[in-house]
Amino acid sequence: MIGIDLQNRRPIYEQIVERFQTLIVSGVLKPDSQMPSVRSLAMELSINPNTIQKAYTILEQEGYIYPVKGRGNYVSGNEELKVKKQESVYRALRELVQKGKELDISCEAFLQKAEEYYGRREEEEKS
Repeated sequence: MIGIDLQNRRPIYEQIVERFQTLIVSGVLKPDSQMPSVRSLAMELSINPNTIQKAYTILEQEGYIYPVKGRGNYVSGNEELKVKKQESVYRALRELVQKGKELDISCEAFLQKAEEYYGRREEEEKS
């Protein structure tokens, strides 16, 4: 479910946060389902429990999960999170298009690459 790339320069807790955000927004983790415990996830990933706790704290602050005293953390059913995440992707796309313009990449070439990448993704999902 969660994979950590030790070669990645980003901190481990950020990788965990991003992965859980994706799982929650995409619906893999259903609203009100229980999150793995800090201890069990730390053991599974062979990392310090404080790292998991930090990631869970960020997820809670951003509204992706909520705690239940004595029972653990649960996935929030907030639909706004998906919209917020999509807006983040659109902002990144806008920045990428701007960089493409600066490098004199045509709109047609840009769209062709985007369609190519979407096609690859759809083919990978079918496999």
